[in-house]
Amino acid sequence: MESPSWLVLSIAWLASLAFLSKIFIGWRCRQLKFPPGPNPWPIIGNLNLIGSLPHQSLHKLSQLYGPLMQLKFGSYPVVVASSAEMAKEFLKKHDHIFASRPQTAAGKYTTYNYCNITWAPYGPYWRQGRKIYLHELFSSKRLESFVYIRVEEMQAFVSRLYRLSGKPIGVKEQLSRVTLSIISRIVLGKKYFSEKSDDRLGSNSIVSLQEFQEILDELFLLNGVLNIGDWIPWLDFLDLQGYVKRMKALKKKLDPFHDHVFDEHKQKKKEFSKDFVPQDMVDLLLQLADDPDSEVKLTYDGVRGFTQDLIAGGTDTSATTVEWAISELIRQPQLIRQATEELDRVIGRERWVEERDIPQLPYIDAIMKETMRKHPVSVLLAPHLALEDCNVAGYHIRKGTRVFVNTWSIGRDPLLWEQPEEFRPERFIGRKIDVKGQNFELLPFGSGRRMCPGYSLGLKMIQSSLANLLHGFNWKLPDNTKAEDLSMDEVYGLATPRKFPLVAVIEPRLPLHLYI
Repeated sequence: MESPSWLVLSIAWLASLAFLSKIFIGWRCRQLKFPPGPNPWPIIGNLNLIGSLPHQSLHKLSQLYGPLMQLKFGSYPVVVASSAEMAKEFLKKHDHIFASRPQTAAGKYTTYNYCNITWAPYGPYWRQGRKIYLHELFSSKRLESFVYIRVEEMQAFVSRLYRLSGKPIGVKEQLSRVTLSIISRIVLGKKYFSEKSDDRLGSNSIVSLQEFQEILDELFLLNGVLNIGDWIPWLDFLDLQGYVKRMKALKKKLDPFHDHVFDEHKQKKKEFSKDFVPQDMVDLLLQLADDPDSEVKLTYDGVRGFTQDLIAGGTDTSATTVEWAISELIRQPQLIRQATEELDRVIGRERWVEERDIPQLPYIDAIMKETMRKHPVSVLLAPHLALEDCNVAGYHIRKGTRVFVNTWSIGRDPLLWEQPEEFRPERFIGRKIDVKGQNFELLPFGSGRRMCPGYSLGLKMIQSSLANLLHGFNWKLPDNTKAEDLSMDEVYGLATPRKFPLVAVIEPRLPLHLYI
């Protein structure tokens, strides 16, 4: 007879506990100070405020709510840093807390279940991967050993442009071709793509240059999209935007390519047996995957993820940066004159530019930095994930918060840059601002633990190609295009290229025989 009374008392006790917990949690939330931001809508949060160019939408919101603001994307809190000071808080002062990545569909489906450096969560696997990148793949000694590849491919690039002189050319197309050739030879040992789609028959190439570039474009786009399923998990299975379907289709294209490359490399190793010495980055990665003494086992999916990271990261970002630079220079011919005056003075008209010349070309360096300021390839650094509760600049950041650093917004901060909408390379002359993650007003490669480990190779390719394009050729727009009419619209993704590829006409400025 006493059971019902105990049941009633238990229910009453649980109800009271729940009520008190709700009061306590509400009181605690009122005590905590969260960053300012717009009120979220039910279910979608603030996703309704984000347009097709998220970095620009977030920039406009930061004008209302400040350089550190909090939003809600679906089910998750999101914090956006839009100033150099706030970027430093996340990427340096509290770097260890924000060193991980959120799990996204792109990481799952396009990088072999978070097996690359970009999307791997912070932990032993990521630490080993970064160690491999820094000490094995991108060491000064390793990069120096590949100088001959960069020289040979730059020579082929210049020869190709000579043949196209006087005709309108797609600048990004030509730049992507040379950067992809360099990266392919460094990472894969050779070029696994054919020049034309119909050249593959009878060759060992399994993809054409055009197809490979389309794959890379799709990869960058899908890794940067705001996928509804990432933010509202219970809608994930619907794939409302069709992004997951496209990610799976992309993986099906990449798998046979990777398998073909790895099979050739393993066969080569078998032929040399014990005398085998790694010749390229895939050789090194496969050797590490077979190492029984490795601290963390590198699987073949890991080799696929790393290989993909190296090819994509080294190809599209460099080509995009140089295309933006040429776009801005064509709009202001006097800047090209200043650059060529420096090149003629330092290099002379008797030879082309070599990598060793770059430190003596401050104006070329300034053009590169100004391009990275106004047109950062990664307008929003890949999202960081808060591993624990943290206080940032007096505001409470909850564990699980996604953090974006808006480099596009930082590059337009009038407190840092005078007339930020203007393209003015001279602003960097005499200013000790580098791009290696220590100056938070300019973060083209990020900073801290998650900084791009291949930035040194990227810089070499950007500086060398930009300097030689300006030293070796005169640039103009096609006859029916005026400089003031040249569109500078963007397309958002993990990389942010021009919406309309630049088409330009080049004329030789130096004799070709000086380079060949």
